[in-house]
Amino acid sequence: MHSPGIAILPSDSSDIRSLVSLLSRSFRSVQLVKSLDELRASIAKHRFAVAILDMEAASLADVENLTRDFPQACVICTHRLADEQMWTAALAAGACDVCPLSDQKGILHAALGSPSLRRSAAA
Repeated sequence: MHSPGIAILPSDSSDIRSLVSLLSRSFRSVQLVKSLDELRASIAKHRFAVAILDMEAASLADVENLTRDFPQACVICTHRLADEQMWTAALAAGACDVCPLSDQKGILHAALGSPSLRRSAAA
């Protein structure tokens, strides 16, 4: 069964192919975007259930604004380095989860366990 779509804003798209391939097995649509504005437009247009946002491409204020403006979308933050302070701040800003970019299975697990997908499955 394929779940609703997902949008990804990476800081560097060169190493993202394997993550896109992994997510494509579980999500109907996986869209890479190049900017925060494009991410916002994609969530609004396609009603994506999940947005993956690299913390090197956005600020904590951006995370807070996304979760406020798109409460139906689960925002999962990634970063290439483990930084517990930043991760705690991202969760406080409204992120559903925070995963190291290298933990692709963790990112998939977080996306599949997002509250928005659980709500749509219950409907």
